[in-house]
Amino acid sequence: MASHKSAIKRIRQNKRRADVNQQSRSKLRTQVKKLQKALGEQGAAAQELLRPTVSVIDKAVQKGVISRNKAARMKSRLTLRLNAASAAA
Repeated sequence: MASHKSAIKRIRQNKRRADVNQQSRSKLRTQVKKLQKALGEQGAAAQELLRPTVSVIDKAVQKGVISRNKAARMKSRLTLRLNAASAAA
């Protein structure tokens, strides 16, 4: 256990930041799963879910939860799947 005042404070800060990151990561994963489920069902709901999903991904980047490259890759893959699903329908 830390004994310095600054080390104790750093532990508190790290725990608080980890909790915030976990919430943000959870929200991101949930939103992506919603979109993927809508894509699987071939419904029009997927088109409406793309915009909020991209927004959640961008917010995760701003908060430092995921990197810019991962966000770009996720958005690209989701958009490709959406376009393929809408072309097939």
